[in-house]
Amino acid sequence: MIPPDLARALDADDSFLRPLPDQIVALLVDLRAPARLAAHLRAVHDVAWHLTTRLATSHPSLVFDPDAVHYGAASHDIGKVIHPGELSGPGSQHEPAGYALLVTRDVPHRLARFARTHASWTDPDTTIDDHLVSLADKIWKAKRVPDLEDLITTELAAACGLERWQAFTALDDILDELAAGADDRLAYQTRHPV
Repeated sequence: MIPPDLARALDADDSFLRPLPDQIVALLVDLRAPARLAAHLRAVHDVAWHLTTRLATSHPSLVFDPDAVHYGAASHDIGKVIHPGELSGPGSQHEPAGYALLVTRDVPHRLARFARTHASWTDPDTTIDDHLVSLADKIWKAKRVPDLEDLITTELAAACGLERWQAFTALDDILDELAAGADDRLAYQTRHPV
């Protein structure tokens, strides 16, 4: 039986946010994840979906894997099941723990890695997919991170043959639009208990 608080957070009919992928729902239920974690993952996943849709439509030369980005956004904080104190406080122990948890559940490295990379976008082995998950994890609450946005601006300009200012303006417009929904997403997450 799914705990009632978790069931409410996962209920596709009870929110303006896109539902999580079925495999993530099954994992959260199996792990008896806190409802707040499920709500947070839904908010970030929804933003990642809108972000990738906008980028794919407006900048088709930017090559990324939207399915991987969606999975990463939907699972990036799964390690907080092991480190629940990080749901309401600072900490980064959930990052390697989440990666290890996903790998032990037979999630391929190419998808499990987002649990480890979502806060370390400057690492040399990260890709545009990692950067987009990181960006979704920030912009869902309207947090702007200049060095992350600069990194994506550079990738966007190079992939699409744009001047940096053009790439920045295009990305900034998308992020402003996404940030506009932050209050509703924060209120949604807060409704669910830690």
